[in-house]
Amino acid sequence: MLFELLSDIIQVNDVLLITKNIGATCEIRSNSLTIRQKEKWITIGDNDGPAHMHINSEMIKFAEFIQEQKPDKISFSIRFFDQNNERTVAAFFTKMYDESKNLIFERKNLYDSLHKKYPSRIKF
Repeated sequence: MLFELLSDIIQVNDVLLITKNIGATCEIRSNSLTIRQKEKWITIGDNDGPAHMHINSEMIKFAEFIQEQKPDKISFSIRFFDQNNERTVAAFFTKMYDESKNLIFERKNLYDSLHKKYPSRIKF
């Protein structure tokens, strides 16, 4: 189900995929990304391209849909966690608001349609 969820996420334009650790952060936009799996490794992006990420599917234990209130807007994301409840990857839905800070309902509908397809918390 992890591969399926990631495949659905990268079909949505303007999702920012972020991997983060104590010393570095990597961000990749979902626009025109490919996805494939070989054994335990899921690769998002072109291995020979300028940016891609490898995800160890055995280390991702669950994902959650998260709507987080910020000072002037709500942040929409799907976050992936390991066995220690540490976030390993996150998919942030960007360009959710117009210049006047009004929610763009077409963008919210993309997030909501994924949320309807999957539970709020998904165990892998």
